[in-house]
Amino acid sequence: MSFDRIAIVGAGANGASIGADFIQAGYNVTFIEQWPEHVDAMNRNGVTVCSPEETVVTKVTAKHLCQVAEIKDKFDLVFIMVKAYDTRWAAELIKPILADHALVVGLQNGMTIDDLSEILGVNRVIGAVIECSSNMFDAGICNRETPPSGSWFALGGLVEETHARVEEVATVLRNAGTVEVYADIRSAKWMKLVANASELVPSALLNQPLHEVVQDQEMVDYMTTCAKEALAVCISSGSKMVPIFGLTEAQQNPDLYAVELFEQVLEHFTFPRTLTTVLQDWRKGRRAEIGEINGLVVREGERLGIPTPANAITLDVARQIESGELEASPDNRSRIIAGYR
Repeated sequence: MSFDRIAIVGAGANGASIGADFIQAGYNVTFIEQWPEHVDAMNRNGVTVCSPEETVVTKVTAKHLCQVAEIKDKFDLVFIMVKAYDTRWAAELIKPILADHALVVGLQNGMTIDDLSEILGVNRVIGAVIECSSNMFDAGICNRETPPSGSWFALGGLVEETHARVEEVATVLRNAGTVEVYADIRSAKWMKLVANASELVPSALLNQPLHEVVQDQEMVDYMTTCAKEALAVCISSGSKMVPIFGLTEAQQNPDLYAVELFEQVLEHFTFPRTLTTVLQDWRKGRRAEIGEINGLVVREGERLGIPTPANAITLDVARQIESGELEASPDNRSRIIAGYR
């Protein structure tokens, strides 16, 4: 089945650049976005995607959230690319404009597949993992550090009926990068969360690019401890260690595999100027996905009786930064190191 109408809900740095890839491939794509200036800029000038390989300007159709009620033609395929904490309202927003046969892909961080399934129905939802490094600080302009040749995605359905259609979606998404199909997408998403727990929030606490933070061995030890705790929680919750990021097999030792996932991010998806999505959000004055990454590890750890001190101090300092009690700064280093040991 072909997809005549595709929507990207959340046309930020990743959403806009991936959507532009689809348009360049000939698909009919509508962007749905909450930043008014960005919507105006895209409609006026198109989306400019600057990558190491080239700079491409793509004409797009962009709608503000307030304009969704004006959309008459329903969508066959929707990629949800908002922050994990915005998943539930985004699912409710697009529910009335889904065609009967439509599929919805949660191309996000965190474990959003259950929220999407609860609201939209498990037979509509495809789980996904995204590993693509990009940023956006100016409306209409994406800086994509990993072009399609360096971007990686995973897809998988939660039930057999939906999983049978995953390859249809993969055909579209392969215009934006390498795509692997997983029979156990929940475990694949957990592996990405393990990697995220080690670097997205922990490095942002110092208000420095990830590349700079990992020059400090004590910070690396703390970050990999976050990953090890997250993987222990993952396994105890019933998910499995599976290879992601193009790896062909997973280490059998959980601690070693947690470190390997961390190292894969550093080797393949981190560049001298890479700012994690959390640090980008904080520098823009926005809240970040702290509760959906390290916070989830802490909550699940408490439920399962697994200690998660490194993730707990991460969550505590991050909350203080978001409340204004602290600033993201190298001054937080000693507090973090002392807090998890």
